[in-house]
Amino acid sequence: MVLHLEGVSLKRDGKWILQNLTWQIKKGQHWVLFGLNGAGKTAILNMLHAEYFPTKGKVTVLGKEFGKSYLGEKLRKQIGFVSSSFQQKFYPVDNAFEIVLSGGFASIGLYETPTDEMRERAISLLKEMGCFHYANQAYETLSQGEKQCVLIARALMGAPSLLILDEPANGLDFIAREHLLESIDKIAKNPIGPTIIYVTHHVEEILPVFTKTLLLKSGQVFSTGNTDELISSEILSRFFDLPVDVSWKNGRPMLSRLQSVEK
Repeated sequence: MVLHLEGVSLKRDGKWILQNLTWQIKKGQHWVLFGLNGAGKTAILNMLHAEYFPTKGKVTVLGKEFGKSYLGEKLRKQIGFVSSSFQQKFYPVDNAFEIVLSGGFASIGLYETPTDEMRERAISLLKEMGCFHYANQAYETLSQGEKQCVLIARALMGAPSLLILDEPANGLDFIAREHLLESIDKIAKNPIGPTIIYVTHHVEEILPVFTKTLLLKSGQVFSTGNTDELISSEILSRFFDLPVDVSWKNGRPMLSRLQSVEK
């Protein structure tokens, strides 16, 4: 079991952010965490990254139960975490290669001398993510999509068991988004790669490799199950409280609003 949330609730500043969440992820599964802004997705991610601890319930990540096991650097290295908010934390003058190498130390910035093996792995990941041709460019000069590819390569440096991608395609144009999704698809199909949680509020980003979905609404689990069953016109119309139509093409869903017919 990669992840097990059992009856988890989270209270922050006197307000319940999450309520009675139960969620299980097995090794080899790739999940979509789908919810609108304010649904509580970020709160879940902060909890999985051991930044928040549940007010109620039990959280177990990679065999470590929060509150009973020591959650140190070793666990953090087993979890690759990518968020656009990370982009502001890195030194803009560091180049892409240095950013990726820093992932081997789980640090912001490169303060230790990497081994030859680490350098070779960083080069391999840059090539895998299609980033190698701008490896020596300063991070601040890269496009949004290029930065996201570098951050994913950085997250993979420690060979994590769990990779969390928080709205990775946010702000990208169509071409950059599809390039990024193609790279994510390759990672997901790697038989020795990490289990992936893909967080989004855009159904068109859901790739066929994400066979499981959790729908999160107002801090509660609306539904969990197979993606091709949950991402449907009927269920999402209830989820959004709005009549919508879901169509599938090439294994990916598309969402549109149904217009009411005036009499």
